[in-house]
Formats: sequence, structure tokens, C-alpha cells
Amino acid sequence: MPSGKWSLRVLVVMLTCAIGMSALARPTGARGDENAVSEETQAQRDARMKWWREARFGMFIHWGLYAVPAGTYDGKKIGGIGEWIMHNGKIPVEEYKKYAAQFNPVKFDADQWVRLAKEAGQKYIIITSKHHDGFAMYHSKSHPFNIYDATPFKRDPLKELAEACKKHGVKLGFYYSQAQDWTAPGGASHHKHWDKAQDGSMDQYIDEKAVPQVKEILSEYGDLAVLWWDTPIGMNPARADKLLPLLKAQPNIIWNNRLGGGYQGDSETPEQTIPATGFKNRDWETCMTMNDTWGYKSYDQNWKPTERLLRNLIDIASKGGNYLLNVGPTAEGEIPGPSVERLKEMGAWLKVNGEAIYATTANPFRKAPPWGRVTKKPGKLYLHVFEWPADQKLSLPTPGAKVEKAWMLVDPERKPLEVAATEETVTITVPKEAPDKIASVVALEYSGELKPIDFRILPAADGSLTLLAEDSEIHGHTTQLEGKKDGPKNIGYWRNPDNWVSWSGQIEKPGKYKVELDYACPANTAGTTFDVEVGKAKVSGTVEPTAGWDDYQQRPIGEVMIDQAGALEIIVRPKKKAGDAIMNLRSVKLTPVK
Repeated sequence: MPSGKWSLRVLVVMLTCAIGMSALARPTGARGDENAVSEETQAQRDARMKWWREARFGMFIHWGLYAVPAGTYDGKKIGGIGEWIMHNGKIPVEEYKKYAAQFNPVKFDADQWVRLAKEAGQKYIIITSKHHDGFAMYHSKSHPFNIYDATPFKRDPLKELAEACKKHGVKLGFYYSQAQDWTAPGGASHHKHWDKAQDGSMDQYIDEKAVPQVKEILSEYGDLAVLWWDTPIGMNPARADKLLPLLKAQPNIIWNNRLGGGYQGDSETPEQTIPATGFKNRDWETCMTMNDTWGYKSYDQNWKPTERLLRNLIDIASKGGNYLLNVGPTAEGEIPGPSVERLKEMGAWLKVNGEAIYATTANPFRKAPPWGRVTKKPGKLYLHVFEWPADQKLSLPTPGAKVEKAWMLVDPERKPLEVAATEETVTITVPKEAPDKIASVVALEYSGELKPIDFRILPAADGSLTLLAEDSEIHGHTTQLEGKKDGPKNIGYWRNPDNWVSWSGQIEKPGKYKVELDYACPANTAGTTFDVEVGKAKVSGTVEPTAGWDDYQQRPIGEVMIDQAGALEIIVRPKKKAGDAIMNLRSVKLTPVK
């Protein structure tokens, strides 16, 4: 809806000041107990995390022995992601190890990879030092199944990458699969072992392979910025406690929430998804593929368009997170052409508009505007416009702030745009045509203190209140807003019964109101009970089946008595989950009962 107005259905209401990323609480167990790396004050943590919070964009590299079969085994295409081919194809250990003799990535050029990341505007690189197949992509002195000893390549690509990163000023981090190892006896597996050669003691595997290798990658490659653990299957506290103290070798390192043993780490790691509202009081990073696989598959050509990737980056930055975008190099050591093309296009946009991404904080408003996204720096807002206004008017609320100037970031002369401001709202007159078809950025400079705001949904002329999914606040990080670009949205992937949704609405007249939900839910997962809380009133309901996930039905739930007109919060909160998911919720409607 490219109207250029914020919304006619919302009323700006000033709230108390929000807590920024700089006030993040130290995660429990991250660095605080006797088994953690060190005691750390909040100021020390903020200093350690500073570069990461400013970076916003990084390159993930999944590269390993799995690039040799490239998705095909025994003449058959193996389903799933490329780096899981050994697991999904149930390839015996000795058969899989034979791929090492064919792995000779002579086209690998560390300097070229780092220069590509830099051209793309990526500030850090994280590469797989050992994935679940157990093959080390560096010269491991503690285990022979590595790229130096087991292949004709006879080079250490991680050593070369570390040197190139240092040369070009790009941060380097290593991914290490600490639990799963399908070629080492005792290494964990997502499912049961399919080869007796995999059987053994997991504790022995941790002691004899994981611990020595983690020591190696932390001590032999210079300063590491990140250690990216993965899939903590079987990682009880005792096993995690064998690995965590090793991080003392790199006192400034950042590590994620996938070690296991109850440790939260420094960052949340949503995978292939962008949380609807980010993470409050936690640093976070969305990791995502450009096609459908992490490790190289020769026939996966389902590439996301640059527009989607770039808008993902903007969306993530607007929610205070980082974007870790993956490339899967070939067995010859080349990053696929479609990845290179998209990264360069993203870099070209960032060269002009990077000021609106790097070192920014989240959108200060409770939700995104209908025309795009917002990022913030002290005294500045950046308006990332996806839907260019036909009337050339771009409006947003700015309570408590005095707008001084607005201009297009693409304009090197920073010619001021026409600005009309009130105490509550600013309207900017923008050019007739969008400077960038993917995202045009308006910079807005202000003085004073921009107060956080809420958007109160107003009733229709008949007194009814319609609460759409896109106007909700989703409480929980797995539930998402979904739907086609130009169609109605719904709250989906609602599998966690602890997640709930809310709206801020306004009632003009007290009295009795009928409550209806517009939702879809197939019979095999229907039956969840839930409450609809309307201010102090509440009505309970049960999710009745519809014909499928796309068959939306408006179902009456009951009636509530609202005693007082004015602002109130409306909540849909699951009680007892019955199936795989709660429902796909499109809207809630309150209608006066005459």
C-alpha cells in the first residue's frame, strides 16, 4: 500500500524510553561462572561486542569434502542440503573418506575471497573449520582426516584466509562442529548411526578429537573474532565444560548459543528466518543461504534475487541484528558465479547507503512502517523506502524530536528535501521517482529526544475494531508474520505455545463486544485452547479445524464486557497445544453487541 502515509488506522501514543542494544544484560552462563571464560563487566562486554554490533553484515562459508559429490552419490541426487550428503545418503565412513583423494581445490584464492567479501560490504567472514562430516579444512596436527594430510592439495586454506583477512582488514571467525562427527567413532549424529565404524564413546571423541582441534584453531591462526559452534547434540554440561575454557586463548572472541550444556553464549542464531521483532536484550544474527543449500550442490540453482537479499539485510538491521549470508564454494575452490553477482550488487548499494546500515541501532518505533524500514543513529533516522509513495509524501511520527533536515543518501550534495513537521509527525516531500528500485534511503536529522511510540488501532465508524496480523506484536522468536507480498498477512509458524501476540487498540464506547478470529488450521493439528484477553476481560476458545492452512474462516469465540472506553491491549494467548502448530491467524475482530 504505497500511500506515503504512515497509516490512517493508527494513533501515535508516546511511551517511556526504550532500552537500546548498549544496555544488553550479560547472558546467564556466558562468561559468569567458574567454567566460563572470564568474569566480565557490562562495559567490558559492550567493548568486546562493539565491532560486531556495528558490522551488521558478514559472509558465511560452508566449504568441505562434501563439495566433491556436490549433492550426488551412487548416481543419485541426494535430497537435503549439500553438506549433509553423507548423513542423508547414508554413505559408509570408508566410502566417504575416499572423496579426499579427489579434493584438490587448485582454484582457491584466499585473497580473492576476502576481496569479494570486502566489495560486498561484509565486515567479517566465518568459515567451516570442521563440519559434521569430521573433515578438517585446515592442517590439523591432532587428526589425519584433514585437507593437508588426506588430499593432494597439501595446503592450509584457513592459514591463507587468515593472512588475507589480516591484509584487508576483515574479521575472521571459524565454525566448528563440536558434537556431530560422522567419521569419528563416538561422534554424535542427528539420527542413529548407519555404519558400525561410527560407534564409540562420545566422551572419548570429545577428549581425543574435538578438544585438540579446538585448541589448534584457537592458537594457530592469529586473532579470531568468532567461534561458531553448531548442533549441540549430546552436549551435556560436562562435555561443554571441556571446550568452553579453551576460549581463554582468545579473550576477545565472540561465541554463539549452540555450544550446548546450558550455555547461552553471546548471540542468538536464527537460521533461514528473520525474527518478527528481533531479540530483546540479546545480540543476534540471522544466518541464511543464497539458494537452498549451505554446502555446494551442483544442481541447486534456486537463487534468491538480490532484491530479497538486500531487503533482508535492511530488515535485520532495522531489528538490531546481523546478517550472515552464506556462500558454498565448489570442490575446485571457486565461489559460484550467482553468489558473486549478488554480493557485488549488494556491495554497490552499500557503497552508497552503508551509512544507514553500519553501526545503526534498531527501528525506534514499535513496528515497521508500511512503506519500508527504519534504522537509527544518535540524532539521525534512516528511512529505507521499499514502496515509493505515489503522492511523493513520506510520513512518520516523531514525538519529542525537532526535525532539522532531510535528504536522500544517494545525493552527494545532500540537498535538503521539503519537510513539514508538527509536534507529533513529520512529512517529507520526496522526488517523483525512486532513486533505487530496491530501497531508496532518506536520511533525517533531528534534535531533542525521539520518544518511543506505540500504534493504537482505531475503531471503524460502526465501533468495531479489526486487528490485522501485520499490526500485531509477536512475542516469541519462532512465530513469524507471513503471507504474499501484496496479499493479506497471517501469523504463522506458531508452534511454540509460549509465544503470544498482542495489539494496542482503542474502544470508543464501553459495552459488550463479540470476539471473532479469522484463522486457518487443518484437522490434524486443530484443538489448541487459547484465551483472548481484551483489557481486563477474557474469553476462552478452541481452534476448530478448517479445510487446510490456506482455508481461512472467521469464527466467533464469545463475548466480552468492556467497562471503560479508551486504550486497551488485546492478546491472543495459547493455553494447551493440541497438534503441531497453534493456527495461522489473520485477524481478530471486536464488534459491539447491540
